[in-house]
Amino acid sequence: MTIESMTIEPMNIYLLYLHMLKKERYKLFVEHFSAKQPDAETELHYNNPYQLLVAVILSAQCTDKRVNMVTPALFQRFPNAKALAEATPDIVFDYIRSISYPNNKAKHLVGMANMLLNEFNDVVPSGIDDLQKMPGVGRKTANVIASVIYNAPAMAVDTHVFRVANRLGLTNGKSPLAVEKDLVKNLPEHDIHIAHHWLILHGRYVCVARSPKCDVCEITYMCRYFERLTAQNERDKLKA
Repeated sequence: MTIESMTIEPMNIYLLYLHMLKKERYKLFVEHFSAKQPDAETELHYNNPYQLLVAVILSAQCTDKRVNMVTPALFQRFPNAKALAEATPDIVFDYIRSISYPNNKAKHLVGMANMLLNEFNDVVPSGIDDLQKMPGVGRKTANVIASVIYNAPAMAVDTHVFRVANRLGLTNGKSPLAVEKDLVKNLPEHDIHIAHHWLILHGRYVCVARSPKCDVCEITYMCRYFERLTAQNERDKLKA
């Protein structure tokens, strides 16, 4: 019996999706989120590139919600790179003490501000390599800045992006860099900067780490994790 001649029952539909090609998953992924979240954006609060750079540095291993609680007072006290560069890490620490790793981040922020002034003429650079020269800016942070500020085709891979991309079947990457390369290679270039937000927001609110909310998820039809879960449940029923 060929696939074309099969009577398609609900279970068979999900089994057929097990054979879905990667490019088909990407197509469905982009179509869905382009329609549902055409204006997806970062949940960090900022008014200019300097503020976003500070916020993203603070967000490493910390929630956006916590960062947004801290940055209003921080930005009021240090409204620009010059003010921050003139501070000491001890002073900055008092404003970010509730953030994870405040000692290191206070040092990074002061160092970043000095480099921003002295080497980049107070302009947040657009290049990934230049961004990574600054203290506290790794590849993920650099990709966030490049994509959010400059709409560059850069993909920042955090824990949400890594988890959701693998669960959906967009990648089999075992490292953040491998996932980044896979996503950049397969996504349409003009969608890469916003796809980062699609993956983060879906991972933050639906495809959560411990108990993904498959019952309310609108993209189970394209999800490899759900396909396998459904197939396993059917096998378990047959054994019962």
